[in-house]
Amino acid sequence: MIQISDPADPRIDPYAAMRERDLVGRAGRFIVEGEVTLRLMLSPRARFRTESILLLPERVAGLAAVIEACPDRPPVYVADRAVMSAVAGFPIHRGVLAVGIRGDDAGAEVLVPQAPAPALVVGLAGLTNHDNVGGLFRNAAAFGADAVLLDAGTCDPLYRKAIRVSAGAALTVPFARLDPGVDWFATAAALGLEPLALSPSGAEDVADLAPPSRALLILGTEGPGLPASVLARMRGLRIAMAPGFDSLNVATAGAIALHRLACGLRTARDNEHPLP
Repeated sequence: MIQISDPADPRIDPYAAMRERDLVGRAGRFIVEGEVTLRLMLSPRARFRTESILLLPERVAGLAAVIEACPDRPPVYVADRAVMSAVAGFPIHRGVLAVGIRGDDAGAEVLVPQAPAPALVVGLAGLTNHDNVGGLFRNAAAFGADAVLLDAGTCDPLYRKAIRVSAGAALTVPFARLDPGVDWFATAAALGLEPLALSPSGAEDVADLAPPSRALLILGTEGPGLPASVLARMRGLRIAMAPGFDSLNVATAGAIALHRLACGLRTARDNEHPLP
């Protein structure tokens, strides 16, 4: 444990002015905050390396065991609340921060299981709300999605708030950023996935869907939703609701659809590997 008493100490510079640097980027780094996300970050499930940890003194004892168990143990800095808040640029309440290293981006073709193996993939089209992106990553983890694909207009799942809302799932669920102007239909075809577009105008009720063994569930931003050009080229799914109301938060709608698709995925995987 390395004691830090000066907010200007260069060893903790990556934590400085957190809100401002969240907006402009961190040159291959990202910030994790809170005990739940740090524990995931230090676990074998995490897809990213931890560069350093910054803790309040009272948080050290509760995290000492998980830090000690980390095979590639990062440096741990300890600072009192005044110093930590001065570094971050706003009052720190949780007292648990860490810096992660993004590493190289993997392509969708690497992350998605190859056909004919069962696969469930989530596609995010133009989602600019970090709460929704974090919520959908949490749903993807909860229902066993293999990967999340993001178009160029979707916000960063490694933004500090998105990680927190995802309950750390953004650190464990594989994801890939697609090129600008992505053709979702062509992407699905290249990956051997059946594209499914979730929209209130979809022709098929999610409850009646016979889940395909390889699916790409595409979700659009709240309000405008998916473009008509996308909806016209693939199966459209809707969630039946009470008359006069057809709107759900996109993370909630995604959870309902993913639950249905996950049932089919489990069946396909059970058939692929039957019990003796």
